[in-house]
Amino acid sequence: MSGGPAAEILQLKEEDVIKFLLSGTHLGSNNVDFQMQSYVYKRKPDGVYIFNLRKTWEKLVMAARIIVAIENPGDVCVISARPYSQRGILKFAAHTGANAIAGRFTPGTFTNQIQAAFREPRLLIISDPRIDHQAVTEASYVNIPVIAFCNTDSPLRHIDVAIPCNNKGALSIGLMWWMLAREVLRMRGTISRDIPWDVMVDLYFYRDPAEAEKEESTAAIEEQPFQPAAAPVPSADWTTPSTQAPETAPAEATDWATLSDNKDWGAETTGAGAASTGFGAPTTTDWGADATDWAATPATGGDASADWGAPSAGGENWA
Repeated sequence: MSGGPAAEILQLKEEDVIKFLLSGTHLGSNNVDFQMQSYVYKRKPDGVYIFNLRKTWEKLVMAARIIVAIENPGDVCVISARPYSQRGILKFAAHTGANAIAGRFTPGTFTNQIQAAFREPRLLIISDPRIDHQAVTEASYVNIPVIAFCNTDSPLRHIDVAIPCNNKGALSIGLMWWMLAREVLRMRGTISRDIPWDVMVDLYFYRDPAEAEKEESTAAIEEQPFQPAAAPVPSADWTTPSTQAPETAPAEATDWATLSDNKDWGAETTGAGAASTGFGAPTTTDWGADATDWAATPATGGDASADWGAPSAGGENWA
């Protein structure tokens, strides 16, 4: 970086280096691309490559100066299909005014004009050249410059500005988006360099939905007012005499045998002159001594000539 008063302001601060180390931004992968070899400081005994954080900061400042050169913030498009960096690009777009595409990139967004989601950005910023390769390829067709956060094994084809960092860690990629947004706002004059930015870096970190839901439920329980437990109700002691009114004595059982003077149900009669109705004694009715002779000639008043076996008056013989 060239010297002068401006260079001193843009120098890497100690607190920023601490943030880099705590989030693991300096840790690369076990493989290295030949185009990323110039950003590697050394290799650890376990095979992990380490970035040169001074070059990381210089590329971050260069990317911020390019973003500030765009007059309309809406012409800057940030894209990430990796879940760990989607929260970071959404916060970056909210703070800087850029357009964010979180999730799957629809093919033809930059090349197909009849598509409803067609866009014509002037600058493209991505989180991983390998994951967001479709957007990089389409940007090369329409001459859109691309800024990318690159790991040691990331391909740099069609990448104009590569910011070397660990783009696979949730904390590292969130910190890089936070620092890029802070540097853009500082160059625009929105925030001062003498006063720390009031936006916490935690807002750019990826949060597991299950853990976030658990924290919200815990916070809701803690916000509820304390309610003392109700006093226990004393249990009834059946061994002590009760103070309630004594219960009424039960009614005596009815002796149905004493209700009638006549103890002989078989000799009971319904009245004088009536036939005996005792179940044990026979009744006076003699069904066999019935004087009615149904086969005899009907009594007076009946039709004496009606002979059901003879022909009828009209001469009809039904037999």
